[in-house]
Amino acid sequence: MVLGRKWVLKQHFKGNPKPEDFDLVEEALAPLKENEIQFHSLFLSVDPYMRPYTTRMTPPFTMIGSSVAEVEESKHPSYPKGSTIIILAGWIERGIVNPDKMGMASPGNTLGGVMKAADMGTLSKSLLLGACGMPGNTAYFGLLEICKPKAGDTVVVSGAAGAVGSLVGQIAKIKGCKVIGYAGTDEKCQWLKSIGFDEAFNYKKVGVKESLAKAAPAGVDCYFDNVGGEMSAAVMSLMNTRGRVAVCGAISHYNEVGGYSKVTDVLPLCVGKELMVEGFLVGRWKARWMEGVTAMAGWVMKGEIKVRETVVEGFDKMPFAFMGLFTGDNTGKMVVRA
Repeated sequence: MVLGRKWVLKQHFKGNPKPEDFDLVEEALAPLKENEIQFHSLFLSVDPYMRPYTTRMTPPFTMIGSSVAEVEESKHPSYPKGSTIIILAGWIERGIVNPDKMGMASPGNTLGGVMKAADMGTLSKSLLLGACGMPGNTAYFGLLEICKPKAGDTVVVSGAAGAVGSLVGQIAKIKGCKVIGYAGTDEKCQWLKSIGFDEAFNYKKVGVKESLAKAAPAGVDCYFDNVGGEMSAAVMSLMNTRGRVAVCGAISHYNEVGGYSKVTDVLPLCVGKELMVEGFLVGRWKARWMEGVTAMAGWVMKGEIKVRETVVEGFDKMPFAFMGLFTGDNTGKMVVRA
């Protein structure tokens, strides 16, 4: 008998995620049916988007997420035994899925799927969940397609030491921009400068508006926003006319209880400065997915993009890795090695 383990979300989060929100479930796996595969996760991803996305679902359910996995057994012609896959099956250590039917019961029929993993050469397969995966494509397409940075532009990144923000800044440097990042510790700011950011500020110690006015006296052309809240209002107040804003996330709001808090209204800034503000989900570029993966992998292999991961050991630590996203425990991408 083959046993599998998975993490189940028992109840909706109230405030910050807590250990008691989850159950670790062990179950016997049935024999494979036609077109099914049995997989074993090698690395699993935890991401901030999981927090707001789960509010659209009804507990209990397998906690959502993606992993890099090995196909252990297969009755599907496209995914032979021994192949490496990227699978959006949730927090599952070992399980069985039919790739042709995944996602059918999820909101928008979009949550779930399997794709063959790109050949990473000497790079760690964990990067398929980070710089060469969804966060990498979020940075790549979000910056280049929405912010459209030009050489000489000043680009500001909030949540700059995270999985997406740290990549955005480096792509902007490749494109010839001045890059200013905001993060939550001095150590993270030092790391950002070491990977090429021109300026990096600890927002817990300095005022965003004051520090940015000194660092960008000519104003801000592009803002890649991972945080939202008052930080966004402060940055947008210093943007140049026709500045471009890519709204990727709003992590400052995700754990609020009783609805999102009121913040400074940025609409007058959008009008007065003629700002172009666009929210996005990376799935928009699904048809160009491998373009982003290939570009990011190329920059990583050439050393033009430096990657840092926070790797948590053990499948049983999944909830704690996830909780750490909201307390600043990670620098770069947070992954769990199963």
